[in-house]
Amino acid sequence: MTDTQLPAIITSANVTKHYNQTYALAGVDLTIGLGESLAIMGPSGSGKTTLLHCLAGIIRPDEGAIRLLPTDRSARADVTSLKESGRTALRREVFGFVFQQGLLLPELSAVDNVALAAMLAGMKRPDASEHARAWLQRLGLAEHLHKRIGQLSGGQAQRVAIARAQVTQPVVTFADEPTGALDSTTSTEVLSELLASTTGRGSTLVVVTHDETVAARCSRIVRLADGRIVSDSANQAQQAPAQFVQNTEFAQNNR
Repeated sequence: MTDTQLPAIITSANVTKHYNQTYALAGVDLTIGLGESLAIMGPSGSGKTTLLHCLAGIIRPDEGAIRLLPTDRSARADVTSLKESGRTALRREVFGFVFQQGLLLPELSAVDNVALAAMLAGMKRPDASEHARAWLQRLGLAEHLHKRIGQLSGGQAQRVAIARAQVTQPVVTFADEPTGALDSTTSTEVLSELLASTTGRGSTLVVVTHDETVAARCSRIVRLADGRIVSDSANQAQQAPAQFVQNTEFAQNNR
């Protein structure tokens, strides 16, 4: 079990990553729960994005182990020991991604951007297009299916990015500053849709953000500094009842 009493989906132990003499990560131990929304926060250079990239198998840490635990939709995997082909398969079939700039293909329509992700995961084109349309309609883009990305607003483009990430029904979705380029109102709407499409169906969301408002809507906040975890709201939540008991006993003994 994780600190939040959810079944674990990802564990990391002593994850270390350095570039020349600079440590981006300096021994990170973290367990992430299935169905959890986890915000990773910290100042620039604290290792947030490096940690997300290691957890997602985009880059390999220099030391430590990252493991994906089995679910009814995915098998157990040692992410750090997989070859590049294995990590690519994880990113294609088990993980979903939403980035600040969307990283959508501008020459394709909204529906084709989403359908492409489904086809890369092995879905046949008719089914992929059907699933893509369904996700875009669910996210309020029924009138924009055949528009190219440049014809959409920033918020609409991020909804396409969410649909692309969710069309394969990933077990874990990684989001790197997904609302960073949006105004506050659109940011709130996009985050609501991201949470509904991930934790709302029992999967996990891991989001890197500088925005305290975004973090506050997640079930757990981990803060990094100099490549190390310096606080974890799950641990604090566990410590609070124990502290309450200690304070109560002290008060009773000193009446």
